Amino acid sequence: MSTPRVTPTPVEIEPPDSVVLAISNAPDAQTAQTLARALVEERLAACVNLLAPCVSIYRWQGVIEEASEVPMLIKTSRRRWVALEARLRELHPYEVPELIALSPAAVSPAYASWLLGQTRRSPR
Repeated sequence: MSTPRVTPTPVEIEPPDSVVLAISNAPDAQTAQTLARALVEERLAACVNLLAPCVSIYRWQGVIEEASEVPMLIKTSRRRWVALEARLRELHPYEVPELIALSPAAVSPAYASWLLGQTRRSPR
């Protein structure tokens, strides 16, 4: 009598590198441009889209606040995430800058290749 074959449950393993879309906000257009330029120049992001200003309503230190902010869509790689987070925290004027990472379900292979190439450390 044979024992039935047990199929193991598949596990999800992150590839060694992948595309990450990060969302952040800056207090004004000039700050957003400065942050975006630094992230791209330092190869922490391949591209940063600065969107039209928006109104953010949030609770900060127990008080409901309302502020105009400039949303930033930051395209980076998983390998550069930790360095990007540290650098944004260092450069950002907010005490607690927003930084949220999203992993796209699908990315154009040509775009992913370009993005990953742009976020690799340059040879010294």
